[in-house]
Amino acid sequence: MKRFYVSQLFDTSKTIARQLFEDCEYPWHILDKLGKFIVELGNTLDPEVFYKKGENIWIAKDATVFDSAYINGPCIIDQGAEIRHCAFIRGNVIVGKSSVVGNSSEVKNSVIFDCVQAPHYNYVGDSVLGYKSHMGAGSITSNIKSDKTDIVIKTSDVEIATGMRKIGAMIGDRVEIGCGSVLNPGVVIGKDTNVYPLSCVRGYVAAGSIYKKAGEIVKKK
Repeated sequence: MKRFYVSQLFDTSKTIARQLFEDCEYPWHILDKLGKFIVELGNTLDPEVFYKKGENIWIAKDATVFDSAYINGPCIIDQGAEIRHCAFIRGNVIVGKSSVVGNSSEVKNSVIFDCVQAPHYNYVGDSVLGYKSHMGAGSITSNIKSDKTDIVIKTSDVEIATGMRKIGAMIGDRVEIGCGSVLNPGVVIGKDTNVYPLSCVRGYVAAGSIYKKAGEIVKKK
């Protein structure tokens, strides 16, 4: 079960949301708390560093936000982040330092750690993207099962009933997701793993792996 712990997947010093993760054993536990946390944290942010826009939207003064981007609160855009052309941030979102939400990418109810890229036509919903992770063009996190039942986190030897209907992907630090890949609901990917383009990923992928296709996952040398 430790493979799913926050401490195994993320360096929480690499996000402004560090405190949010402190009381959570598994990262998906933060999802129901995220909106309230953003409002509480936002109201403590230094007005010399962040400006408040609209209702519960805090944007670092050195962040770049294109005019065509749409941002709904609660939301925090941290220092040096870039929100590009036609990005759609639907609320309950933290975008970390120097991270990119790019062209026509959509994000909701998610924490994006520092130095993360979701730069081209990505969907990130009910997810956590670890430090320096990268979503290849067109890759998405699917966050709800087709039968609308609760999500179960699965490996070959364990199942964790979450009691939650919406969970996207828990993507560890420095994970590379190949272009056009679909991460199915409740996917957990360990640190330093690479996922081949056009992959359909389910369940758990161990840290330090190369995911070539279902049934063909190898350890990095």
